[in-house]
Amino acid sequence: MTNITLLDAAIGHVQTVTAMLSRIPDSLIALAGRFSIAAIFWKSGQTKIQGFEVDIVEGHFHLGLPALSDSVVALFRDEYRLPLLPPELAAPAAAFSEHFFALLILIGLATRFSAMALLGMTATIQLLVYPDAYPTHGVWAAVLLFLVARGPGAVSIDELIKRRVAETTMSEYT
Repeated sequence: MTNITLLDAAIGHVQTVTAMLSRIPDSLIALAGRFSIAAIFWKSGQTKIQGFEVDIVEGHFHLGLPALSDSVVALFRDEYRLPLLPPELAAPAAAFSEHFFALLILIGLATRFSAMALLGMTATIQLLVYPDAYPTHGVWAAVLLFLVARGPGAVSIDELIKRRVAETTMSEYT
């Protein structure tokens, strides 16, 4: 075999593998992204509250009445120091948002809206709180931008609603 033939064979193999990889469905990527980004924000929200704990990965469950952790307002006042919101407002807003939008993304309901909300939170954290954490925040932003651009995928409540609306619309015109 000549060098050209070996090169042609290698190129052919690379093209075959690339073609196979390009068939990974966006829905699979979206599902993995939804689970991962929801876990990040949910776990962060869990650090801000007490009395309510749900961690499906580690198997920890305590279904009491959630309350803001004693130290979280001080954390927002002393470390995060957001310039536009007082810590007494920012702390519960962040705890609520991290839980609410993470849950919506996980189940795939209002996914694009929820991803935009968490993208805004990510930008705030990056620009105002931890500017040196851009590698982490860049990954979060990439996942959230994928969900904004492509949606939650086939395994989602958004997709069920979309199908139902399409069926209803089609039946009205037939």
